[in-house]
Amino acid sequence: MHQGLKRLLTGGAATMLLTSAAVVALPAAGAQAATTLTNAGFETGGAATATPAGWTAYSAGGQSAASYTEAGGHGGSYRLTHWSASAYKVETYQYLSGLANGTYTLTAWVRSSGGQNSAYLALRNCGGAEQRTDLPPTPNGAWIRLVTSVAVTGGQCTISINSDANAGNWLNVDDVSFAAGSTGLTARGVDVSTLKKSEDKGGVYLNSSGATGDALSILHSAGADYVRLKVWVGPADGYNTKTQVLAMAKRAKALGMKVLIDFHYSDTWADPGKQTKPSAWSAYTLAQLKTAVYNHTYDVLNGLKAQGTTADMVQVGNEINGGILWSEGSTANWSNLAALLTQGANAAKAVSSSTKVALHLAKGGDDAGARTFYDNAVSYGVPFDAIGLSYYGYWHGPLSDLQTTLDDMAARYGKQVFVAETAYPFTLANKDSLENNIATSSQLVAGYDATQAGQAANFRDVLNVVEAVPNGKGIGAFYWEPTWTAVAGNGWDPADPTSQDAWENQAMFDYTGKPTAAMSWLSHR
Repeated sequence: MHQGLKRLLTGGAATMLLTSAAVVALPAAGAQAATTLTNAGFETGGAATATPAGWTAYSAGGQSAASYTEAGGHGGSYRLTHWSASAYKVETYQYLSGLANGTYTLTAWVRSSGGQNSAYLALRNCGGAEQRTDLPPTPNGAWIRLVTSVAVTGGQCTISINSDANAGNWLNVDDVSFAAGSTGLTARGVDVSTLKKSEDKGGVYLNSSGATGDALSILHSAGADYVRLKVWVGPADGYNTKTQVLAMAKRAKALGMKVLIDFHYSDTWADPGKQTKPSAWSAYTLAQLKTAVYNHTYDVLNGLKAQGTTADMVQVGNEINGGILWSEGSTANWSNLAALLTQGANAAKAVSSSTKVALHLAKGGDDAGARTFYDNAVSYGVPFDAIGLSYYGYWHGPLSDLQTTLDDMAARYGKQVFVAETAYPFTLANKDSLENNIATSSQLVAGYDATQAGQAANFRDVLNVVEAVPNGKGIGAFYWEPTWTAVAGNGWDPADPTSQDAWENQAMFDYTGKPTAAMSWLSHR
């Protein structure tokens, strides 16, 4: 950010959905070509209102002075800044040649005011399509690590930092590296647990052309490659049982999608505030609960396997911050909880040893809390392969907190990590008479409007943070309930057929039934 303003330029301006057009046309490569980055930490030459040493600034509008170094780096004393008191377009780039062909990854630490028309890192002129990663708004001033991969086929590549900005917008970049290696996500998932009930109650979904279609097929065509399906034991409405899960898994696998099964071990919602035992298990002893968890888990997963749709991943519990099957399985008694979780994990592996077992917390922004839980799980010998975290920016804090938690979980436990749930509103308007969970501007995350552009940018930035987890440990993210549109009879309460939906403004289908802009980020690899 520009220090001369004598104040923190926080992100009151909303992030706009960034276009695919380049900010400026790249001029012919200069003579400073090398095989490694020069001045990657922007330390050479110190702070000065000038282009950093080893880099070139370019602006078709003569605004190259908007690119300069100043004090306040991420890892050293200085950083690259883009800023101007008037609207500007500028690119800071470095051209590399003599590279061995192969896949390379650009890594950089960034922060940004948000509000630009576009602000991104790019790898271009590398022999194929330009690759880019957009900078998220970070109004809290925290640094975030981003990555971008590219296949170099012609022995050269240009590393580029771009701004198309309004007056006062800023970005900072520091500690850039460009090295052999690749990144990517293997799960761009969608939780469609309410879809079957929506369809049965008359829910209609349209493709981008306005034609009626199958919602799951529309999501898959947009790029979704994984479905998440919750399982209830004895729900009042008869949905989210083994029957519906098996049918939906067939649909998903027929499209070539993977399947994650989310066991709630309840007749209704299980989350940090409630982990109510199924009514059929209400009088069970701990020993009986252990048997019930094993048998229920085995039964559902074996049914999937028998029909040729073996689960790829299983959650033993949903948002189990405080445990499962209260009170016996509460975190107040970890030996009980560990025994119950182990029963679920063992049942999953008994059906299929290749099925990954995940433990899922609603602590995407709470590294200390997540450590406490998983430290206990490890110390009590609970077997698990992956860590899932819910992350909703309006509840769980800034993206920098998500990155800290994901990075620490992956490093501390050596496990794959993923965002098991995320979502954001595309409007604050209601479609039904029930007020939505996110209904006022005061609830929004700074830098993301409740618009289709804001929803898309928020989902994009969550995916980018997961992709940046070191050593390829970030699996991906699941968008929660993109098909839960406002359909009469498909409400929150399975025991009340008149209950309504408080989530329709966070679906990936707008109030006309068409896909929102956020759906396009399911296809970006």
